[in-house]
Amino acid sequence: MTDVMVPALGESVSEATVSTWFKKPGDAVKQDEMLCELETDKVSVEVPSPVSGVLAEILAPEGTTVAANARLAIVTEGAAATTAAKTEAPAPKEERKEEPAAKSVEDAPAAKKAMAEAGLTPDQVQGTGRDGRIMKEDVARTVAGAAGAQAATAAPAPAPAALPRAPVPADDAAREERVKMTRLRATIARRLKDAQNTAAMLTTYNEVDMSGIMDLRNAYKDAFEKKHGVKMGFMSFFVKACCHALKEVPEVNAEIDGQDIVYKNYVHMGVAVGTPSGLVVPVVRDADQMGFAAIEKKIAELGARARDGKLSMAEMQGGSFTISNGGVYGSLMSSPILNPPQSGILGMHKIQDRPVVVNGQIVIRPMMYLALSYDHRIVDGKGAVTFLVRVKEALEDPRRLLMDL
Repeated sequence: MTDVMVPALGESVSEATVSTWFKKPGDAVKQDEMLCELETDKVSVEVPSPVSGVLAEILAPEGTTVAANARLAIVTEGAAATTAAKTEAPAPKEERKEEPAAKSVEDAPAAKKAMAEAGLTPDQVQGTGRDGRIMKEDVARTVAGAAGAQAATAAPAPAPAALPRAPVPADDAAREERVKMTRLRATIARRLKDAQNTAAMLTTYNEVDMSGIMDLRNAYKDAFEKKHGVKMGFMSFFVKACCHALKEVPEVNAEIDGQDIVYKNYVHMGVAVGTPSGLVVPVVRDADQMGFAAIEKKIAELGARARDGKLSMAEMQGGSFTISNGGVYGSLMSSPILNPPQSGILGMHKIQDRPVVVNGQIVIRPMMYLALSYDHRIVDGKGAVTFLVRVKEALEDPRRLLMDL
């Protein structure tokens, strides 16, 4: 017998949800054949069979929340499918697998126990698991909400941030569609709210004349693509400009750990990418040591893998600073939210022709607003403004990047 274990989920990820089983007990499996898929708060993880044989037992059904290194299933090594079926048929384990499907789908085992202890019924708890399954954390959230409501009754407090939804007329309700939040979407919501609640977040703004970069691209884009096999975009300039500025203002590239400030002598650049299932932030590691072509290639590769849902956990961990480009969607101005535990995030926006004054003359230039959101607990206003000015200077005169000015 060989145990199928939850694979390494990566730093800051302590649990996952079993979303899909590709095999059922009694099925023959080959070594490295995919048995199931786990859904974490960042990516989906496929779990392969460690050996060839027969899937003897599933220990974590679909919808179950499992901890890192938990047992998922048991594979009988070298057995045949027909033999396994005969062996499993009369065993008590088979009876356990015949539990009512509805209950397995609706409630995770840990959630059932938690509901019983709290005196709750399933209709009192909103499940966030696959297909609306109720998870242990859903029960804990409901209990905490009830406690908060009791406290609010006992001592008057400001109105809660989230109020119950107002009644909807029947004809409107018939035209609505209610869809459960995915684990990724729910985690995005939680992390962004945590960032607002934890960090002393502040945003400073500036604008940059993109003429220099656009002229440089127009002059060299064909030669660049011919030599390197990748198009010269704007993102590599922004990555290099940020790496340049982070050397002068290292606190923007640092993070708070308890009572310590951790300064990082490297730049792992997070590049926010929109996908059908939500925003993800793959990381370009050691971006400060890469050239323009290497950065463009890596961003293109990570972006394609993100949209296909093929990013690995390692490709989304360890970022020290993030760039978010809302301009690709037409955003003219926004205040990006920090990506914890990072202390800074740069927001790029739409390039738009605007009248500006240059040498006392009004001219039309392609301008972009820049926004730096930062954690004021670690980054002072002077440092934040200095960082953004250095980024602006490098983008308006890219030669400064070559001369390290």
